[in-house]
Amino acid sequence: MNYEFTIIIPVYNEEDNLGRVEKELGDYLAICTKKAKVLFVNDGSKDNSQALIEAICQKNEAFHYIKFVRNKGLSAAIKAGFDYTDTPLVGYIDSDLQTSPEDFNLLLPHIGTYDLVTGVRADRKDSFVKNASSLIANSIRRAFTHDGMDDTGCPLKVIKTEYAKRIPMFKGLHRFLPAMILLQKGTIVQIPVRHFPRMAGTAKFGLWNRLLGPLMDCFAYLWMKKKYIDYEIEKIG
Repeated sequence: MNYEFTIIIPVYNEEDNLGRVEKELGDYLAICTKKAKVLFVNDGSKDNSQALIEAICQKNEAFHYIKFVRNKGLSAAIKAGFDYTDTPLVGYIDSDLQTSPEDFNLLLPHIGTYDLVTGVRADRKDSFVKNASSLIANSIRRAFTHDGMDDTGCPLKVIKTEYAKRIPMFKGLHRFLPAMILLQKGTIVQIPVRHFPRMAGTAKFGLWNRLLGPLMDCFAYLWMKKKYIDYEIEKIG
């Protein structure tokens, strides 16, 4: 089939959420404004997630999966999704479904004008500590990157695949995707999307991941920005 859009779903120990993922993503594919498919990336889950993923994919021809040998983290899962995407557009959503796949339809109309469209979570349904630490981390990141984005941690994004594949990923870089598109002279925009409480499973990030980890990653980003190779070909003979 001539798919236009791949939706990456990183999975790490999310067996309690995968039934909802199958239902909501299946329903969304029927109303998506692009011909879309789903790519699970199982990041070394130790629960029953893989068996559930395989069962889902056997029942749904638009669902596919990649399984890691061992846990490598969210950035690695997103990177693998980018590497294995074969459609012009790629996006991702977390398997906890605190954002709705239906809101991809809010982002997709803008991808013709921009090279990355990211959601910004309106009225976040998280704890005070999680919200406060994310607010501080986003402020620090903006000071380093000047990307102008309010919520790069929002797990709802659409990117032109040609740009996504050129991102030199490292651990923690999922927070810097807009900045990495800017390094490629690409254009970015943020669009408000809905946010919901986690219904099942447990969060995979603590205070360190949300605050101190991103601060350290900012220095890695500055190093990469200084070393980033960017060229344009004028002519080939």
